[in-house]
Amino acid sequence: MKEFLEFLVKGIVKKEGDIVIEEERNPDNIINLKLKVDKEDMGIVIGKEGKTIKSLRNLLKAKAIRENVRVNLELIDLRTED
Repeated sequence: MKEFLEFLVKGIVKKEGDIVIEEERNPDNIINLKLKVDKEDMGIVIGKEGKTIKSLRNLLKAKAIRENVRVNLELIDLRTED
């Protein structure tokens, strides 16, 4: 799932090298993904009215259904971490 998200995000951001994805799998078949991108790419990933991030979540959910798991995607702002 992590590789799929990375493939999708690399296609839309300007700074591919700054993409960080953390994947955590729960025993309950839940995958939690944390996506971190450069601050300049945050607006691109979120999109107008949140449409891009919503589309990313929908694509991940479609793949998760095929794999019989649940997936959550969280976008982390690097400026708030430190």
